[in-house]
Amino acid sequence: MKLLAQQIWRYRRAVAAAILIKLVGTMFELTLPYIFEHIIDDVVPLGDLPAVLGWGALMFAAAFLCRQFNAHANRRAVDNAHRISFDVRQQLFRKTVELSGSQFDAYTLPSLISRMTSDSYNVQSAVQQFQTLFVRAPIMLLGGVLVTLIMERHLAMILIVMLPFLIGVILLVSSRGIPMFARVQQRLDAVVRIMRESITGIRVVKALCKEPHERARFEEANRAMSRQDIAASTVMAIPGPFMQLCLNIGLTLVVLVGARRVDAGLLKPGVILAFLTYFNMIAMGVMGLNRIFMTLSRAGASADRIDAVLRAETDQTVLPASEAAQPQGEGFIRFENVGFRYGEGDGTSAGFAGEEREKALDGISFSLKKGESLGIIGPTGCGKTTIINLLMRFYDAQEGAVFVDGRDVRSYDKDTLRRKFGAVFQNDMVFHDTLRENIDFGRGLSAEAVRAAVEDAMAAEFVDALDEGLDYEAAIKGANLSGGQKQRLLVARALGADPEILVLDDSSSALDYRTDAQMRRAILARHPDATLIMIAQRVSSVMGMDSILVLDNGRCIGYGSHEELLKNCAAYREIYQLQMGELA
Repeated sequence: MKLLAQQIWRYRRAVAAAILIKLVGTMFELTLPYIFEHIIDDVVPLGDLPAVLGWGALMFAAAFLCRQFNAHANRRAVDNAHRISFDVRQQLFRKTVELSGSQFDAYTLPSLISRMTSDSYNVQSAVQQFQTLFVRAPIMLLGGVLVTLIMERHLAMILIVMLPFLIGVILLVSSRGIPMFARVQQRLDAVVRIMRESITGIRVVKALCKEPHERARFEEANRAMSRQDIAASTVMAIPGPFMQLCLNIGLTLVVLVGARRVDAGLLKPGVILAFLTYFNMIAMGVMGLNRIFMTLSRAGASADRIDAVLRAETDQTVLPASEAAQPQGEGFIRFENVGFRYGEGDGTSAGFAGEEREKALDGISFSLKKGESLGIIGPTGCGKTTIINLLMRFYDAQEGAVFVDGRDVRSYDKDTLRRKFGAVFQNDMVFHDTLRENIDFGRGLSAEAVRAAVEDAMAAEFVDALDEGLDYEAAIKGANLSGGQKQRLLVARALGADPEILVLDDSSSALDYRTDAQMRRAILARHPDATLIMIAQRVSSVMGMDSILVLDNGRCIGYGSHEELLKNCAAYREIYQLQMGELA
């Protein structure tokens, strides 16, 4: 709820203007039954047609002004709500892209998506109603009671006696509704997760004929969310019928008591008619309060979920410069007895609590001089990509230290550190944009730099064959490009800014051996000062590197040149023989 208050306070002037306009419109609405009662009881009996027309014109003017003020207030409220929700989404997106890898893992992508969409929409609805319904309902309720007290206190007491019961029920039910709606949003996270997995992996689903299985999975999650939503909505709907019953009883009592007082000459008929209108206004006010608390229950749960991300403190601190230096001459890139386990130090309560997970890396040490190259090879899940995650500080090592250019990576500003890199990751992203923009990626590269990157990545052959060339528009995730074309485009992006450190994580798996070899030769020849780290499954991709690191279950089982590993590392020798056809 604090998030709602902060955003409303930020736009307090615009919100206050909308509230004031809505207040004026509601006050005009409250005058309509009073003017009508005066016309019926005081003006019509006089038989003065000009007076009747004059008061009728006054009533019409009040109705017109009511409509104009309310419509203007509603437009302002919608505009303010959209501006606030826009800011909330901007803040949430900005914070999301700044989360560390461990924090991102803890919150999960589906949850962050639902916070960005469903939760922000709930906040928007609450802000909009705060400026309209939150103003109109209490004014209708309190203003209606006050006017009826002035007109006829005996009838007004019927309403006043009922109000505490109605408001008490609303407060009691709302106190139970907020945690229930929080659970609804959690169920929605699961729905988004399954939907995203199924759509992202649709080719696999179709290839294995698992459409029924995925439909069943989604249906189960959808039913769970629906059950939770129905339960929460049912609880929040309890006051509605109860309030309607009480108000109908009250309306009946007003008619009965009012009729007896009119018959006794203690009350005029117009008062009864005005009372019925005011009673409906008061009923609308009470029902509006119920809607307010329903909206607040949803928005409160959503705002707390958004606020949890916005207030998440980074779990990656900057190391003081005095503690960041490594001994001179120890290498441009250096890992010193590094250990890491996913799920630790995520900084949230949404992580892997209670799970003892195996180390992704254990005791890894190696050193690279500037301009040298390192190949990393090993079976799936052995920790190859984790080395890159720690080097670029997506995660922080829990044991040991990682150094780049003589400094512990924890001492760098993250942007300063990452500008040293050009990287291609596994399953990297091709965006729905031109090939040129996919390579440039908003960095303002010159046309010459883009062209050079295309040639170094061996992408010129397919780019030049396209009628549009670099202006050819790639589909979402590069769906209109082959696997090899996508990988060469991604390598061109990494090379575009002539990085100090080039990271290629399984970036040539879709390339034929000839193209792969040509690309490696071009990179080594045209970027001699770049320190190259290449992760690959093929021995042929890494055998020309200055050093090769062989991993298995997060541990180093071999380190050295290709020739040294063939002599000293049985695992590497076996991989080489299997792939190069030399196994006896």
